Amino acid sequence: MKVAVILSGCGVYDGAEIHEAVLTLLALNRRGAELQCLAPDMDQMHVIDHLQGETVDETRNVLVEAARIARGQIQPLGNAQAGAFDAVVLPGGFGAAKNLCNFATRGADCAVHSEVEEFLLEAHRLRKPLGFLCIAPVIAARVLGSKCENLQLTIGNDPETAAAIQQMGATHVDCAANDCIVDIPNRVVSTPAYMSAQNMIELAEGIDKLVSELGKLTD
Repeated sequence: MKVAVILSGCGVYDGAEIHEAVLTLLALNRRGAELQCLAPDMDQMHVIDHLQGETVDETRNVLVEAARIARGQIQPLGNAQAGAFDAVVLPGGFGAAKNLCNFATRGADCAVHSEVEEFLLEAHRLRKPLGFLCIAPVIAARVLGSKCENLQLTIGNDPETAAAIQQMGATHVDCAANDCIVDIPNRVVSTPAYMSAQNMIELAEGIDKLVSELGKLTD
């Protein structure tokens, strides 16, 4: 299968969570998937010094930063067509909540970046399986919550984020970090990843299950 992996930059605090992104790419590659990383060509919301944990006075581009993870093999999301892929996956990291949408500042009243929303809506219309990791299920809730019947998602068991998902029209299901929630009718799979994972072993197990379930939905 050919899979689009939508990244939100590079680095947990202001971009894509690197462990989640790399383990997703590895799990897909092990299953023989053809991969294409995508990212919106836009400035990040802000830049975080990952050593000090503080905002710094810099401007960085989401596509350029995401290219670090993709080893340069990445395309602007605005140039991609959902119909060219068999499945779509969104790793987490704060970039998903800051750059791909503004959930980090607006919560349940968030808006999703237009290119991300359009790509996901078209993929959903074409019945492409969609995978969401960590905080990225809030994007699914905002884009698809009002368009799907009983859309089931998980971010683990964080009550505040789960409540926001419910507010946006989806159903939150508690889930362990090393597992995933499969919504077969809506063709959506989600896993908590670092929303609750305590180590990379739990993280990898949950991601492997998500990728396996996505593969089943493409059969």
